[in-house]
Amino acid sequence: MTITRRDFLNGVALTVAAGLTPAAQIAAQPGRYPPALMGLRGQHVGSFEVAHALAREGKKFPTEGLPIEERYDLVVVGGGISGLAAAWFYRRKIGPQARILILDNCDDFGGHAKRNEFTLDGRRIIGYGGSQSMQSPKAFFSPVAKGLLSGLGVDLARFDTAFERRLYPSLGLSRGVFFNREDFGRDVLVSGDPLSGEGDDTGGGRRQRKTLAEFVSEFPISAESRAQLLALYAGERDPLAGKSVGEKRQVLEHTSYRDYLIKVCGCSEEVARCFQGRTLGFFAVGIDAVSAADARDLGYPGFVGLKLPSDTNPAWKEPYIYHFPDGNASIPRLLVRSLIPEIAPGRDMDDVVLAPFDYSRLDREGQNVRVRLDSTCVHVANAGDNVQVAYVRDGALRRVEARHAVLACFNMMVPYIMPELPQPQREALARNAKAPLAYINVLVRDWRAFERLKVSNISAPTSFLHQVSLDFPVSLGGYRHPRDPSEPMVLHLAHAPAAPNQGLDIRTQYHRGRAQMLRTTFADFEARIRDQLDRMLGPGGFSSARDIAAITVNRWPHGFSYVASTLFDPKDYEGEVLKVARQTRGRVAIANTDSGGDAWVHYAIDQAERAVRELVGA
Repeated sequence: MTITRRDFLNGVALTVAAGLTPAAQIAAQPGRYPPALMGLRGQHVGSFEVAHALAREGKKFPTEGLPIEERYDLVVVGGGISGLAAAWFYRRKIGPQARILILDNCDDFGGHAKRNEFTLDGRRIIGYGGSQSMQSPKAFFSPVAKGLLSGLGVDLARFDTAFERRLYPSLGLSRGVFFNREDFGRDVLVSGDPLSGEGDDTGGGRRQRKTLAEFVSEFPISAESRAQLLALYAGERDPLAGKSVGEKRQVLEHTSYRDYLIKVCGCSEEVARCFQGRTLGFFAVGIDAVSAADARDLGYPGFVGLKLPSDTNPAWKEPYIYHFPDGNASIPRLLVRSLIPEIAPGRDMDDVVLAPFDYSRLDREGQNVRVRLDSTCVHVANAGDNVQVAYVRDGALRRVEARHAVLACFNMMVPYIMPELPQPQREALARNAKAPLAYINVLVRDWRAFERLKVSNISAPTSFLHQVSLDFPVSLGGYRHPRDPSEPMVLHLAHAPAAPNQGLDIRTQYHRGRAQMLRTTFADFEARIRDQLDRMLGPGGFSSARDIAAITVNRWPHGFSYVASTLFDPKDYEGEVLKVARQTRGRVAIANTDSGGDAWVHYAIDQAERAVRELVGA
């Protein structure tokens, strides 16, 4: 990949601007546009080093005696959906005159809701690099969350037509599974998956499918293992015969799906390998660390014979179509535009997709709401009727004061930046666990190989990339999704660096995977991406050397909060623990998805509203 002139100039501007005040730095780089940057993004170099020094190395930042440089009504630490929503709710409570500063450690706002943009031959192509979609908003979203979306101009009914569910089936494309030679003896891509898959509604129930027997017959496994797979789906035998309904549930909740397959159902290691990484997209760990109960909830086989009452929430039947071209990144863009109208034209969900955002307007003198990027908070303290907040930007330690503060950063960082919290709350906050994962966007010059291989979404249960798929077919607000296989397309790839089949629980796997991810360079990612795509799509005529135009790796060593598996102690991070963790202290409240206990957009919004309500009342 060559470095574009814009990338070069952006880098030069960042260097020249070092040492200037925040406002002067922004003014010194008027062409800066983070969504268009490539390479290692997400939690990029420069975004986490100060936090690591504070939490890992115990570095002390001398804040006593620092001058108060600015005063605000509210300081928000964290510019993700929850932090921006907190600013939005606060302004609605206090009024448009409220002076608000939002600090974020990254070079772009949005947190995990990340937007990636590419330009090829004059055409702009948009992808998502983090938070993917709104899950069942009609059923799951509270009146508060729905009210915020409505206030931002989001009409959920628009997705019924914006998301073109018939596109890929009309081309004869289906879901597929890739078996790699390292674990199955040879590389094999099998199309026509007849099974449903979580997080994919591109077929809308109209995918091209094979019968289960036809599909399994192409797996590179033994005849005995194929027979076991078919029997697993048929469910003619009760593997827990003689146990009561309650006893069966206990077994499922305290047995990993891998152990359930092998030790309870009597399946081979080959069968278990067919499912090993299928759960990575939901839990960021494989079936060795996901309970059989969770696997059953997600529709995995082996449970029909148990004849248990259905526990499926009907909300899961809501179509998975609530996806902007940039995933959930349009939500923070809508929030920022609402808070700082001068940053971009427009007023609704359609025009925000292609609206030009002027980042130089994020942090200007004189405006009531300011978003200050590349700023890592290191200390928060109640000080009488105010809150003092210290942060590091470009190596300089600064301090501001406000009437209120909302901490919308990671829960596990809060004890380090706010030492005055009582020990029980510090311990509750520290129980937060983050899943390491990478969302990778690969711009290809065309997607003819997918058409030839008859696939749109590929699961790879034991490969480096556990998922490879064509982007969601969403056209909205003048943005047109590629419809012809000869057009450029963003491929969405996912990698979760778990440490499977070593007897490790989810937390330990997250810890090891995080360390591994931080050691993985962009060159390492690129080599693995090219190798796997060549092997997977090569039979369809794909060549990475010829067909890849650009790569953006959104690296999230501290990704989403995934701690809901029943293999955890149920009291580990829910209920009373969450209530203790998110308690307001003085004039400081806590808001983030962590406070809700899972990585949902509506949790981010609901917790933001709660935090503001606890600070200023209903």
